[in-house]
Amino acid sequence: MSETVHANLPEYSVSEISAALKRTVEDAFPFVRVRGEISGLKFHSSGHVYFDLKDEKAVLNAVVWKGAVRALKVRPETGLEVVCTGRVSTYPGSSRYQLVVEQVELAGLGALTAMLEERKKKLAAEGLFDAARKQKLPFLPEVIGVVTSPTGAVIRDIMHRIEARFPRRVLLWPVAVQGERAAGEIAAAIEGFGTLPRGSLPRPDVLIVARGGGSIEDLMAFNEEIVIRAVAGCSIPVISAVGHETDTTLIDFAADVRAPTPTAAAEMAVPVRTELLAQTLDFERRLLRGFTRGTTDRHQALRQLARVLPRPDQLFAQPRQRFDIAAERLGHALRHNLDAHRRTFGEAAAQLRPSGLKSRLRQGKERAQALGLRLERSQRVRLSEVGGRLGGLSRVLESVSHRAVLARGFALVRGADGKLRRRAAQVVRGEALSLTFDDGAVPAVAGEGGWAARAGPQGKKSDGNQGNLF
Repeated sequence: MSETVHANLPEYSVSEISAALKRTVEDAFPFVRVRGEISGLKFHSSGHVYFDLKDEKAVLNAVVWKGAVRALKVRPETGLEVVCTGRVSTYPGSSRYQLVVEQVELAGLGALTAMLEERKKKLAAEGLFDAARKQKLPFLPEVIGVVTSPTGAVIRDIMHRIEARFPRRVLLWPVAVQGERAAGEIAAAIEGFGTLPRGSLPRPDVLIVARGGGSIEDLMAFNEEIVIRAVAGCSIPVISAVGHETDTTLIDFAADVRAPTPTAAAEMAVPVRTELLAQTLDFERRLLRGFTRGTTDRHQALRQLARVLPRPDQLFAQPRQRFDIAAERLGHALRHNLDAHRRTFGEAAAQLRPSGLKSRLRQGKERAQALGLRLERSQRVRLSEVGGRLGGLSRVLESVSHRAVLARGFALVRGADGKLRRRAAQVVRGEALSLTFDDGAVPAVAGEGGWAARAGPQGKKSDGNQGNLF
């Protein structure tokens, strides 16, 4: 009976039963909100995002398709408690069910605070909040760039405050300060101001990133990483003026200066013109008083010094007297010097008489002849000594020269490389040799029982087998 019942049951293929399950699940849960903690987060190279939602008792697979990732309000992060909105479906390839996520929201204020604290620690570890990298604000900027909404009260407050303190040129980059596209527009505005070339457009000397007060969710755009990194990498000093004095966003830590309100940011950007004018006038008065006082003091000191100086006639009296005495002594010294030179010239003229010159010439000739004789004797002795030494060295050279050995009937054997062959083992059969005799060299070829000469010393043929080498 049971076998008959089972036989009447419909038969499904694997694909059919998987498709039926998929329709059943999707029809039962077409749109749901699921709360859980993100784990196993994976950003695939295809652009899809895969993760698990878990609580104390279960785990649910979740996927965000590539087209929905850009629309997410909250970027998925591991350990973050979120509420995911989407539909439940199945994946037949592995027989599992999953949540196809279309939107991700933070699960309460505590989760949002925890996420911001974790993001703050991460960015601080990268050095984006370091005080060493913060820039100093210019004292009086020519152009002020403002990144905010063009329709809110913030831009009016900033313009009014700058106009009241010190009118400057303001360049507004309108952006959305709340919503999904706010973070991207704010980051693009900051980067755009930083890349403006000088000359074609007025490049700001300082930037004010501002927005009015709001809830922590309203200010989330100023907590996004893309905005924080744009502020940290901006080449222009940035003033953060987001929310009220009690509001704190991550952009406040990355900016070069934090202002409690947008109005305070305008006050930080420019000084008060009237105060500068008053200070300048005060400096001018102080300068004039100091100059007048210095001039008066110097006049008084000069008059006091003039009273202790001697009269001009007394000041030059002694130098004039010394000059007169020196002029008189100079005349006597010139006459004395002239007389001394005349005496010296007379003595020299007396020594230039012909008899004296002839006597000195004769003495010089005799001395030259004596020196010549001494030179000849010294030369002969030196040549004799050198000749004797040279003869002795020649005899020693002849005694040790190989030429004497060759004259007794011996020969030098050299290989093709020019090196001596002192032993038969050094000669290879068929090797070209050179035999050097006392009267010349003869080329030869080494053989088994002897050697064959190729030509005589003067190019004549020698006997073919004149002697055996080995």
